[in-house]
Amino acid sequence: MTHEKYMKMAIEEAKKAESIHEVPIGAVIVKNDEIIGKAYNVRESSQKAKAHAEFLAIEQANEHLNSWRLEECILYVTLEPCPMCAGAIMQARIPTVVFGAYDPKAGSCGSLLNLVQDSRFNHYVDLVPGVLEEECGNLLSDFFRRLRDQKRKS
Repeated sequence: MTHEKYMKMAIEEAKKAESIHEVPIGAVIVKNDEIIGKAYNVRESSQKAKAHAEFLAIEQANEHLNSWRLEECILYVTLEPCPMCAGAIMQARIPTVVFGAYDPKAGSCGSLLNLVQDSRFNHYVDLVPGVLEEECGNLLSDFFRRLRDQKRKS
């Protein structure tokens, strides 16, 4: 139940992205039942490649703890992390990632590859996939459907 509670908060972050015409992905970082970082995608509006929800939430949590190490934290994200975010997760030493929808095009936590559980790296991440998967997936598929419809009309 706790995973669903925090995933719903990540979904709320994703909806903020959607409201400014960004890809609706949201992330929340929790330590000891306290949110220490939360963010949503702003890659288009910021024109920064690293402006993914996970990356921005990690930076917030780093500032909150005044540490690059996010041990004892859980990252909740609406979409399976990409290679860049998977790398940031490992570098921040986040032990657990809970995600909603799988990403068959860029997912790096089990779909295309699994960077965060590759034994060749010095950090291993526990994964809890598919939490509120349908709701998270629908946010994305509805967003892209509307985008394609707008392109057809113009």
